[in-house]
Amino acid sequence: MISASTTDTFTQVIIIGAGMSGLAMACQLKKQLCCEDFVIYDRAPNFGGTWYFNKYPGCGVDIPAAFYSFSFALYPQFTCFFPKQEEILQYIHGVADEFSVALKLVGHTEWEGADWQDSEQCWEVRLREIPSGRKFTRRCRILISAVGGLTNPKHVMLQGIKRFQGNIVHTARWDQGTSVAGKNVIVIGNGASATQLIPAIAEDAASITQFIRTPHHYMPGKNFRINGLWSTIFQSIPVCFWLFRAFIFLYLETSILLGELTWLGELMRRWETYRSRQHVRKCAPEQYWSLLTPEYSIGCKRRVFDNDGYLKCLHRPNVDITNDPVVAVEEQSIITQTGKRFPADLIVFATGFALSQYDIDLRGRNGRTRQEHWNRFGCIQAFETVAMAEFPNFFYILGPNSGRGHTSTVYSIEISVVIKQASEERFNAKLKSALRKTVFTNMCRSWYIDPRTDQNWFTYPWNSFRMWYTTQYGGMEDWTYTKAVASLDNQSRPCSNRCGREALPILIIILSVLFGCIFVTEHGMLLSSCT
Repeated sequence: MISASTTDTFTQVIIIGAGMSGLAMACQLKKQLCCEDFVIYDRAPNFGGTWYFNKYPGCGVDIPAAFYSFSFALYPQFTCFFPKQEEILQYIHGVADEFSVALKLVGHTEWEGADWQDSEQCWEVRLREIPSGRKFTRRCRILISAVGGLTNPKHVMLQGIKRFQGNIVHTARWDQGTSVAGKNVIVIGNGASATQLIPAIAEDAASITQFIRTPHHYMPGKNFRINGLWSTIFQSIPVCFWLFRAFIFLYLETSILLGELTWLGELMRRWETYRSRQHVRKCAPEQYWSLLTPEYSIGCKRRVFDNDGYLKCLHRPNVDITNDPVVAVEEQSIITQTGKRFPADLIVFATGFALSQYDIDLRGRNGRTRQEHWNRFGCIQAFETVAMAEFPNFFYILGPNSGRGHTSTVYSIEISVVIKQASEERFNAKLKSALRKTVFTNMCRSWYIDPRTDQNWFTYPWNSFRMWYTTQYGGMEDWTYTKAVASLDNQSRPCSNRCGREALPILIIILSVLFGCIFVTEHGMLLSSCT
């Protein structure tokens, strides 16, 4: 990691975010474009993103390990089928070392906004050092937002919480010094993090009371260790590992049918609903069945995979769940809506994330803000999930409606590129039409829906093959290109001549989402523990 004071005032590329998306972008800049003139800014001191901050007991990924890695940095050495957070973070740091991008990272730095400079055709990026509070600016030709949705913890404001004498922690900011031994633990929330946390701490805690609001569809699953034989085969015969990855991808891709309002989609939803309910009845105490069985259609909310025995854990005498809402907090207890008091030594918020990654002040041509741009469309959106008209050389990784997975985009550093407004409008209309044919719109209330516009800003409604094709081979006619200003070019270190000469091919690469860089399906952003 380098310090902000040692970075140049101008670089060709600035990447905001050092999670898996930002890391993929950095590696591809070096690998595909031979570009060394870039800087990565992140609030954390090291690479990892959500995997750096989420360290609660039981934290891990819930898609198969073979598919949770970059195609350019395969990793058959995972020890669990669903790796734990420690292994994922170790893998991320290994990739950063392999591609020598660690020295490109400026940590402990917050992104506060950016303004497009029309006269100089560059971005002026506003930043702040977190320890000192010092504010500074940097300029770049290309600005890439690799800020994921799992960034800012979502807290619940409870009456009297400042009087609480115990500890309060959010799963996304778990303090490693937090002890649950012999304590009365209150868990608020019932998403993936709570489902993973509770089995991991149930044996040590004196009691656990979980407060839930809306039930989820719990799907059967089991984690297990990958024995040495398979690891040896995958490392010795790479084609076996590739075939295994391909099989996992094709299997997981069938979940796209689950969301379609077709006879096949309806059939799949009925089958998956049956599986979920049978799993609840088989594993959970009968007294909780009604609390664990949702009435909304499966698929419109994120399914929760019970890989760590959450439902079986509910049989423990020291674990209880209730849908009686918490309304107030006292010094050593909490009070529910019905007036019941529960003793509390530790309150854990497993309430997810605030999804505030788009609140940053971003201004494009003529000072137009991002929110003003979206107001014209009536919703949050971006062309093919990566770009917006009137915001030249600004690109998203994991942008609006990219909920099919992380997108890693490689760009030219010699040209100013902006999507045409008409192209963005056509894509937005097509996107809305496709979403109306799925369960991802108004079948239930979920964080996929922007409460301000009632529009789905998260989900990519088509299959992953389409995302790969349209972003790899998108039409050149959708973009406007302007030659970069020479005076600014002279301020920076150019990329190699080999890469700089490939003007037209690189324009195609600009649109790419490099399918294998990091592809995480709907299962991939939740956090299971290897047992």
